This record gives sequence, C-alpha cells and structure tokens, in this order.
Amino acid sequence: MSDTSHPENRRDFLALAATTAAAGLGAMLPIRPAAAAEPAPSGAAAVTQWLDSIPGKYRQVVDWPEENQGMGLAYTFAFLRSAAAGWGVSDSDIGAVLVIRHNAVPMALNDSVWAKYKLGEAFEITDRTTSAPAVRNPYYSAPIPLPFPEMALSALIERGVRVAACGLAIEFRSGRIAEKMGLDPAVVKQEWLAAVHPGITVMPSGVFACHAAGTRGCTYLYAG
Repeated sequence: MSDTSHPENRRDFLALAATTAAAGLGAMLPIRPAAAAEPAPSGAAAVTQWLDSIPGKYRQVVDWPEENQGMGLAYTFAFLRSAAAGWGVSDSDIGAVLVIRHNAVPMALNDSVWAKYKLGEAFEITDRTTSAPAVRNPYYSAPIPLPFPEMALSALIERGVRVAACGLAIEFRSGRIAEKMGLDPAVVKQEWLAAVHPGITVMPSGVFACHAAGTRGCTYLYAG
C-alpha cells in the first residue's frame, strides 16, 4: 500500500516535514534530593544509544508505514523465527528492528489515546472482532487475527526487538486531529508522546530511523 493512499492531505505532511524541528528524544527525569541523576540522553546521543543497542550480527529493519493487516509484525516475527536456523547461528546473533511510521504510528500508542481520539476511525483501522473502528490498539498485546500470538508487538519488544516510532508522524497526525476537535495541538502531541508504549523509542522520523538502522548493517524490508 502506498504512503499516499490515506485520505489525509499529503502536501500538508510534506510542508510540516520541511519546517518542523525533530521530535524530542528521551524523557525528563524527576529531581532527586540526593545525588543528581544522570540526564537521559537526547538528540544525537539518544539516536546513538538506540543504534548501539541493536543486538546480533545478522540484522534486519522492517519499515511499517501502513496497518496492512499487521505485516510489520509478521515480517519481524518471521525473521526472528527463521534467521537463526537459516544461518545456523544462535538467537543472540540475530538483531531485529521495527520502525513504526506514517499511518501505522497509532500502533505505538496505548489504548487510552485510541479511545479518546477515536484512532480507529481516524486511521480507518477496523477491530475485526467487532467489525467496527478500533477503540484500542489491536496489535499490541492481542493481535487479531494473526497466525502466532508471538507476533504481538508486546511479545516482540519482550523478545528484544528494537522498535522506533516516527516523531514526525506523531506531531503531524496529532496536530490534525487536535484541529478537528478544537484542541491545542501542542497538548495533544504531548499526550500522544506520553502514550507511546515502553520499549518503543521515538525517533526524529521513521524515514531517518530506517536510514540509521541501515548504517548499522540492517537489511531493509518494506511492510507497507
């Protein structure tokens, strides 16, 4: 499925991409009365830390820009399931990266924002158990229907897959929805960023995350 297939105005997105600053990386740490805590890495340092965390010798990055029946999860799972046997190596020699971007970006978010902002309706994602627009993330902990429960995003994260979410898509899409609902785009953006599931790193953009993973030896697979 092409990135231009969604009814949102692609030109608006390209205009934002040309003018917006990179999404912030890292989180603020609470102030402690004792010894000062080390600040969380941000910017280029956070990117480097994420890249350094990719395990293994044989590496793949899956680019997931559209729901496409969960194929981003399926391709990532298939690589984990088969690469060690195919190369005749141990699981520790395999490194998998999943980049969630463009119209797939809601898959990185928790159920609270799915329900509040009606993301199933906005992104045309159907809950196949109800045949209605999804009001929860259908792929995080209970993918429906997928051949293997190990394909769930939460299971892949637990297994060590390095997952990135597109900060540019979060900013753009949260802003469009905020405008439609008469809300402050900055507030909605921060709420979406706070709703990103643990184990998922917000990168400046998904396109950049795919490129950066490539610099660390990850072969590229498109799951649009």
